[in-house]
Amino acid sequence: MALSLVAVEDQTTNLAPLRLGGRLLFAIPKKGRLQQACFNLLEGADIQFRRENRLDIALVKNLPIALVFLPAADIPTFVGEGQVDLGITGFDQVQEHDAGVRSLTRARRASGEFTPDQVDGRPKGCETVLDLGFGGCKLQVQVPQKGSYREAKDLIGKNIGTSFVHLAAEYFARLEAEQDGLEDGTLTPRKLRTKIIELSGSVEAACALGVADGIVDLVESGETMRAAGLMAIDTVVDTTAILIKSKRPSNPELVELIAARIRGVITAQRYVLCQYNVERSRLAEASAITPGKRAPTITALEENGWVAVSSMVEKKKIALAMDELTKVGATDILVLDIHNSRTS
Repeated sequence: MALSLVAVEDQTTNLAPLRLGGRLLFAIPKKGRLQQACFNLLEGADIQFRRENRLDIALVKNLPIALVFLPAADIPTFVGEGQVDLGITGFDQVQEHDAGVRSLTRARRASGEFTPDQVDGRPKGCETVLDLGFGGCKLQVQVPQKGSYREAKDLIGKNIGTSFVHLAAEYFARLEAEQDGLEDGTLTPRKLRTKIIELSGSVEAACALGVADGIVDLVESGETMRAAGLMAIDTVVDTTAILIKSKRPSNPELVELIAARIRGVITAQRYVLCQYNVERSRLAEASAITPGKRAPTITALEENGWVAVSSMVEKKKIALAMDELTKVGATDILVLDIHNSRTS
């Protein structure tokens, strides 16, 4: 059984009718740089599903979950409104959504319109469950390398191209407030002198085409920006992929189960298990090298004065740890992969 979201998105984007027999709804980016990493994470968490071509909902075979494939930028909205229980998206997308909510709230309060922060007596909004550690990049202010702009404040009153219109507006509102000697430029509605131009793609071409004087866009390696003749002058947000949940999930226990599984996969990806033998007289030195997440496991050996040690070590530090262990006399050093884990 699978359903397309096309009709749903045409009907007030209300996913509540798609509870699919009480299944928890879990939003995944439908395309883009985060999708494959999300698939790998779900596989490690033993969330089994098959996605049919062009269909945006897939039922999980071994858990009462339905995966909903949405644009990454829309996931914070669906989760925040309680239409979806869980979601994976970029921290930048959550920040952009929250900035939009703040902007709307300020405008409504200024006009005297009440803006509820609850639906049916339950809170709106989403919460970050954990940082997933992949998809790292920066939302940066970029300007032409051969231009005259060297600081972000030089762009006040200029044209800025971006797909992150709310974050860009808040950023330049703060710059304008500082320039005007005001303490608070983002909490009080005021006309922005800097023009924010919304672009949905190829933002890096905006300066060369004369559309913008500078841009605010995501940068991973920076190669695309350099090829476009641009350079970074400030960072608005550092971002990675995050797991978010609704403040009013339909099944809190299942949400916690999924979060625990994913947390275990992330831990397994970051650590290896290091095992070795060492003289008890050198145990304190060896334990300082491999302290583990909580403490190393120590087991006495049949040979008098020797112990076996087992400890989790970050993958990126394991080569150095093995070098240091050898120096303190550790022997039979083994490094084992961790396929999954559960940690508190």
